[in-house]
Amino acid sequence: MLAKNFLTVSGAPEGFDARIILDEAAKHGSVLHVARDDKRLAAMQAALRFYAPEIPVLVFPGWECLPFDRVSPNAEISSQRMATLAALVHKMPSKFVVLTTLNSATQRVPARALLKEAAFSAHVGDRVDGALLRNFLVRMGFVQSPTVLEPGDYAIRGGIIDIYPPGDLGPVRLDFFGDVLDGARRFDPATQRTTKKLDLVELAPVSEVILDDAAITRFRQCYRIEFGAAGTDDPLYEAISAGRKHQGVEHWLAFFHDRLETLFDYMPSSVITLDDQITPMRFARWDAILDQYETRRLAMNNRSKMDSVYKPAPPTGLYLNDAEWEAVLKNRRVLQLVTLPQSIGLGVTDAGGRIGRNFSPERQREDVLLFKELSNHISIKLKEGPVIIASYSDGARERLSGLIKDEGLVDFVSISNASSIGKHGLYLTVWALEHGFESSGLTIISEQDVLGDRLIRQPKRKRRADNFLTETQSLSLGDLVVHVDHGIGRFCGMEVVTAASAAHECLLLEYAENSKLYLPVENIELLSKYGQEEGLLDRLGGGAWQAKKAKLKERIREMADRLIRVAAERALRKAPILEPPVGMWDAFSARFPYQETDDQLAAIGNVIDDLTSGTPMDRLICGDVGFGKTEVAMRAAFVAAMSGVQVAVVAPTTLLARQHYKSFAERFRGLPIEVHQLSRFVSTKDASETRDALSRGTADIVVGTHALLAKGVRFQNLGLLVIDEEQKFGVAHKERLKSLRSDIHVLTLTATPIPRTLQLSLTGVRDLSIIGTPPVDRLAIRTYVSEFDTVTIREALLREHYRGGQSFYVVPRISDLVEIENFLIEQLPELNYVIAHGQMAAGELDDHMNAFYDGKYDVLIATTIVESGLDIPTANTMVIHRADMFGLAQLYQIRGRVGRSKTRAYAYLTTKPRAKLTATAEKRLRVLGSLDTLGAGFTLASQDLDIRGAGNLLGEEQSGQMRDVGFELYQSMLEEAIAKIRTGEMEGLSGIDEQWAPQINLGVPVLIPETYVPDLDARLGLYRRLSGLSTKVELEGFAAELIDRFGALPREVNTLMLVVRIKAMCKRAGIVKLDGGPKGCVIQFHNDKFLSPEGLVEFIQDQRGLATVKANKIVVKRNWAKDAEKIKGSFAVARDLAEKVILKEKSKNKV
Repeated sequence: MLAKNFLTVSGAPEGFDARIILDEAAKHGSVLHVARDDKRLAAMQAALRFYAPEIPVLVFPGWECLPFDRVSPNAEISSQRMATLAALVHKMPSKFVVLTTLNSATQRVPARALLKEAAFSAHVGDRVDGALLRNFLVRMGFVQSPTVLEPGDYAIRGGIIDIYPPGDLGPVRLDFFGDVLDGARRFDPATQRTTKKLDLVELAPVSEVILDDAAITRFRQCYRIEFGAAGTDDPLYEAISAGRKHQGVEHWLAFFHDRLETLFDYMPSSVITLDDQITPMRFARWDAILDQYETRRLAMNNRSKMDSVYKPAPPTGLYLNDAEWEAVLKNRRVLQLVTLPQSIGLGVTDAGGRIGRNFSPERQREDVLLFKELSNHISIKLKEGPVIIASYSDGARERLSGLIKDEGLVDFVSISNASSIGKHGLYLTVWALEHGFESSGLTIISEQDVLGDRLIRQPKRKRRADNFLTETQSLSLGDLVVHVDHGIGRFCGMEVVTAASAAHECLLLEYAENSKLYLPVENIELLSKYGQEEGLLDRLGGGAWQAKKAKLKERIREMADRLIRVAAERALRKAPILEPPVGMWDAFSARFPYQETDDQLAAIGNVIDDLTSGTPMDRLICGDVGFGKTEVAMRAAFVAAMSGVQVAVVAPTTLLARQHYKSFAERFRGLPIEVHQLSRFVSTKDASETRDALSRGTADIVVGTHALLAKGVRFQNLGLLVIDEEQKFGVAHKERLKSLRSDIHVLTLTATPIPRTLQLSLTGVRDLSIIGTPPVDRLAIRTYVSEFDTVTIREALLREHYRGGQSFYVVPRISDLVEIENFLIEQLPELNYVIAHGQMAAGELDDHMNAFYDGKYDVLIATTIVESGLDIPTANTMVIHRADMFGLAQLYQIRGRVGRSKTRAYAYLTTKPRAKLTATAEKRLRVLGSLDTLGAGFTLASQDLDIRGAGNLLGEEQSGQMRDVGFELYQSMLEEAIAKIRTGEMEGLSGIDEQWAPQINLGVPVLIPETYVPDLDARLGLYRRLSGLSTKVELEGFAAELIDRFGALPREVNTLMLVVRIKAMCKRAGIVKLDGGPKGCVIQFHNDKFLSPEGLVEFIQDQRGLATVKANKIVVKRNWAKDAEKIKGSFAVARDLAEKVILKEKSKNKV
């Protein structure tokens, strides 16, 4: 470095360095800080927020994809980058800090002049040319989509335009009257409801690639100069020529702009601070970029038939080399921060910060009281000045405060930032600091110093998984559906049918022998998805479906009866009351290295309540892969073992049993609790010792496979049984488990949604706790969806290998194993691999998996067998071959096998090069790619029953019945049966049938017009939601949402809402059909029965001769000249009859 203003500031540990940056900002105005990576950037942001929450901090994140990648950077990251650049070009306050990473500081960005031009603003009341606005959105990189969910989306619905601009303020909705901007408001993308009114709308580009004519021409010229004439098989060149954005186009950024600048140009007079170790990392990155460029250039010249085209742009166009970096920093004030102190000399100063004490030695020793040591250390440091303990969450701060109080330190203050720190005293704050530090008169201790590696991550704003679910759940053309009365048919779209001169939107269903059924939209709830992609269509009007349903109903009734009996017997039994020991419980909980999520705390609370209730617990904990179910089991085991009873933990495979044993042994170390293991991998001597200890009662916790269920295993005092992945046990083992569990507490853990176990919990036979939020620290899995490409996959596997990890390579069929094996032998001879699939002998499979678990192989090539419960923290890269052949929940489960530790995980979903995907496969992969948020898995899998084979999850006996009626209907029939038995109504069940819907014909138009909601999926979704509403309040809320999203309600939609209300009343009154006309209405009851005969007599008398009974129907005479009168009158008739039924029910209940 030649810059004369270059200064090395030593003694600046992480956390303390933020103070140096703030001092520079106070003296010089603005500071640009270059962090090593995104993790350090987040830590610096947290530190600045703690020291000076009032200083504006802008973040300029790096692309999260690699150089020369086939995928574009994440839309949110692109939009945040553009928002920061736009802010820097326009007016900024006098003091501010910009945080960036080394990757983005060494990468060029669009020039300032371009960003000044490329902005759009309009005030409410201005005239706006709609065509120009649409043109602007396309050029600036916005993508049109039916609903606006993430930055860069826009949607046009008549006079309403929704746009999600860059930045984190949320999307805006523009309301036009002709070409005048009539209103603008910000709305919440999750609910699509307005949150704030706006007077001014400003839009910046959302992508660094701006596709206007000049840029497209420039790209085509540069591309041809660099690579020669493009062939017909170059998808990138074709897409850009047609003005379409292509996946990964940002990597050719230099081809689109006549000049690029750097972030430093945007901040010409700012001070620059560099993180520790920046220089070696910069050299390593430049070498990696050159290496990746060379690899791709060679691959381009020797392309194999498995590959798709990739032409790499020269690296100097986009990245800064060493000389350019030096030139950029020349004549600038640059501070190089260094953690450790150095001797002071020319250009080197010492800021005086030192790394704080780490309590790791005390943690390892069992004879030392950790918190006693901590309190002694604090007492000494308090004499020098204030001491701050930084916890990583509010919950952790609460817990620490309790533990410190126990040691006699009672005088402490909870603070939110540094402004409240006095000259003396002990303070507790929430600050996710990796390591504490000390500087003149101030000591900061991080929780990690005391309790060991906490896995810390700020919880991101979550996009609700439901948004994607509504997409995957919606019906698409050709789906098989089940109609309650007519059976399995195929959905063929929506049609508007005109009957009695009124338009009525209907769903068109096709049945066997090409017969068609038109189902009015307000009765959409009679349909459920079949859950399989293929199936036999039923005949319309044939008796087979009703017979099938009746038979199933009988079976379901027996099953429900049996289940309730089991549950009732359990409720009458007694079990020991187990209570957590007071002081030790907190200390044990504090050993958990993560922050508990709300769901997890709720599940733990439920389990503790069950254990102290005195009746046997039977609880199912359902949670996504790696969401901390095991921790719930450990807490339960701790309570049970400390209460003096034995705990058995049963896992389906030796590998899982080993894994559980390791984590239990680690967690219970230093407590007076003996943990043993029993499985195939334990030597005979150890196994017999364990059995002996169990029967004598000296073993407190035993972890094992079904070896625990063998006849020779005797427990002296078993009190808690924990079953992991229950759905994997065979029938014989289940029977043995049942015999164990008459009066002991049982806790079942599962991650696979909708097995029989979940069925019982959903239907209310067992207790259920769902853990649906991910651990805070887990980094979402980076997911790439692209065509198979040798270079990308080779680099991904090698990168994982060189960072000391392992990889999974998952294929859909056993026949694909050979192809992938050959690929690894040819392309990656330096890696060794092992194969696993379901047709291997159990012992061999176990051995292969165990060898991989022990790190003897780099890559595991497997079929979908990896779905099940494996937890291999070192495996953090996964390649899924032909991802389009998997179901969505299946992909989610498989992908969840990586990213189980602190390291970032990568999943590559590859498809066949240049092959067209089916629409559903494409939708599935798109949904998965965008589900970067964790925790969607459970919700996703339980809703997404387009997965193949929802049937066989229910055990052999039921799978056939499920195939007969489809999953959703089966589920609702079972729930209904169980609810009936519980309330004692079951005896007459076969007679009463809840699944029917009133038919209402009033000769009025009932539909959501296509001009109002053009997107078919959105319209169907609205109909489905509408069919579930019944009260006036719900319908008012729904109407408000429609007005908010789509504009004023057309008359037809208003009528539809009213018809839904009439329908709800008819259902309450037991009216199956109501036909209305100008002269009155005709009513027919369900099964020709009215539940209150005396009420009906009263009703007919009240009508004073205007109501008569004809052939099991009631004719009510009226004079309704207008549609509005018809609707009001029909509602009044239905309401009067419903009131009679309600009165009858009330009087019945009193008796």
